[in-house]
Amino acid sequence: MSCGCKTSGDSAHSCGPKKTANGCENVNTCGNSYKLSVFDWLSNINNPAPNRCDFVEVRFKNDRKSFYKNVNNIPLHIGSVVTVESSPGHDVGVVSLTGELVKIQMKKKKFSEESALKIYRQANQKDLEVWQEARKKEDGVKLEARKIAQRLGLEMKVTDVEYQGDASKITFYYTADNRVDFRQLIKDYAGAFRTKIDMKQIGFRQEAAKVGGIGSCGRELCCSTWLTDFRSVNTNVARYQQLSINPQKLAGQCGKLKCCLNYELDSYLDALSNFPSSSTTLETEKGKAFCIKIDVFKKKMWFAYVDSSIAWYDFDIDLVKKLISKNKRGEKTLPLEDLKQPETSIHTIDLIQENNVDRFEKKNRGNRNRNNQNKQNNNQQGQGQKRNRPEKQERPERTQKTENPNAHSAHQPKPQKQQPQQKAPVEKAVSNGNADTDKKPQSNNPKKKFKKKYPPKKDNNA
Repeated sequence: MSCGCKTSGDSAHSCGPKKTANGCENVNTCGNSYKLSVFDWLSNINNPAPNRCDFVEVRFKNDRKSFYKNVNNIPLHIGSVVTVESSPGHDVGVVSLTGELVKIQMKKKKFSEESALKIYRQANQKDLEVWQEARKKEDGVKLEARKIAQRLGLEMKVTDVEYQGDASKITFYYTADNRVDFRQLIKDYAGAFRTKIDMKQIGFRQEAAKVGGIGSCGRELCCSTWLTDFRSVNTNVARYQQLSINPQKLAGQCGKLKCCLNYELDSYLDALSNFPSSSTTLETEKGKAFCIKIDVFKKKMWFAYVDSSIAWYDFDIDLVKKLISKNKRGEKTLPLEDLKQPETSIHTIDLIQENNVDRFEKKNRGNRNRNNQNKQNNNQQGQGQKRNRPEKQERPERTQKTENPNAHSAHQPKPQKQQPQQKAPVEKAVSNGNADTDKKPQSNNPKKKFKKKYPPKKDNNA
């Protein structure tokens, strides 16, 4: 069982016949069904039988909805697929709202009860098969319809195609800048598709709502998700919000001004009601000054002299009102540079510290200092036996001894006798970490002599 959203007609997708006030549960994958659904906050309340509402709201593909009368008192709930009256034949849709809220929706949309059509029955298996087969043909029909319109040279764009539930009628939604004469077009469509043809012209905003997309804000388009009524947007809306009149930035994907410009318009109008007129001029002792800029958030107005408009002076709106009242009494105000008060610097504290360029360097310096201190403490505690400074004083002795290699060669048999006797003290000095400092130079000197006199030992043995 399929819902009436964009993906309806696909047997693999189903919103389910559950009795939920929210309608379709697969909101993220169900096209724009969450745009058409209405929350039934009276679903848990049982109304008396005599006062039961016989009207039901039924939705079809895209954003088409209508109200039908349940003359046979069929037990219906949100998500039920029903077969309704149409001209000609019948249509298949999904119930989107039942109960007392239907009367409120009918009153809101000014729908007369007399023009309401009937609900025949709940859709059976044959109705669903014909409906799904017709929905599968829509993409191919749309491409063929565009080719026929292009062959006839008509300045129009076929945006969407909708089959009726019994496949007896096709509705073509198109957009065009000017009036289109599609008398020949309907004949060609009727000959190609062998059904009744219905043409409906829609606006560019409705086209964007049907196609969908991502706006400049990074979110899905409002018109394709939740916005149902499209209000007119003009350039005065941008002027009230102090925006530059740039069509490339202010226009949406539909080519018209963005609908979101109307969202904060009331707040701006309330704020601007406290401002003096933007055409205000001040009579100063130095000359006339006119308003050149307005800041709604800071509640300030910028003024500049008529003769030299290079220098701008900003004033609070309270001060501007006092100056205007002074001019009305026939008095001239002081020059703008004298009225300008020095701004007191406000010391701000950046808790996040994201504006500091060297915020990473300070942290690294602190870590380096801590690492150096830790290393020094470890050297003092764990390596107390390694006092390397006295060894540096003995290095000149090593250089002096190595300067005369011939002198060592004259006394070659002497290190052979001392090597086996001095190996044991060297091992003790290495193994005993708490050895006396007096033994260290004795243990190190033979080690150094042993390294330097090792090659002569090999020569002697040879």
